[in-house]
Amino acid sequence: MAEDRSRKSPHWWRVFHDKFVVEERFMSAASRRNLYRIAVILMVVGTGLFLLALTGVLGKDGLTFMDEPVRAWLVGQRNEPLTAAMIFLAIVFGPVALPIIVLVVTVAWGVAAKHAWRPLLLAGAMLTGVALAQIIGRSVGRQRPPLDLMLFGPDVTFSFPSGHVLGACDFLLVTTFLIFSRRQSTWPAVAAFAVAVFGIFLASISRLYLGYHWVSDALASLFISFVVLGAVIALDTWRTARIPGEQITGELSKADSVDS
Repeated sequence: MAEDRSRKSPHWWRVFHDKFVVEERFMSAASRRNLYRIAVILMVVGTGLFLLALTGVLGKDGLTFMDEPVRAWLVGQRNEPLTAAMIFLAIVFGPVALPIIVLVVTVAWGVAAKHAWRPLLLAGAMLTGVALAQIIGRSVGRQRPPLDLMLFGPDVTFSFPSGHVLGACDFLLVTTFLIFSRRQSTWPAVAAFAVAVFGIFLASISRLYLGYHWVSDALASLFISFVVLGAVIALDTWRTARIPGEQITGELSKADSVDS
């Protein structure tokens, strides 16, 4: 009996190997073309809108016309309960809690899943976002709103773009895509993206309300995230999406079938 169980149980090396076999999936040619179109649109639109925000910040015009009116309006809405809620959101989407959340999700997903392709793709997208925020922030060197407006301690780092918002956008949008791109139903994906957009709004408004960013900073972060999401969609589609008749180089996910 023990010998039978050992023969049926996968060897630990086989399990480890399977983790890094990219899960390929069958879909129709039209579905794959649509994914590539979405990826290109996201990257082109995201790049264009980011450049629009960047030129506005550098020239102190364009999208920056919203910065002062939005800041003034939010300052007028401040009260203790709302401030406490915004501080909580800032902590959740902050540089300590969010990386921990991402690490836990990535590791748990990687361990639980048969293949680690999607968790690794999520980790790569998050690291890309961090690198872009650091490079762009240091290159632009935009100053934050005045220190006396900040409600959760002073911050003298650069303002453009918002690393908090970019991290929230990348995590919520990329995770939603990677999960629901494998589902056949449309409405659950639509609902999940709606929840992701609401989460992005909360992350953005908390940074603006607490006085750490201008609205153009938050918008620029969203635009960068469009580019990151588009790149993830393109890479994932190129590596995993197969139409009937194409060569399969990895092990197909058991849940995948040809789209109708």
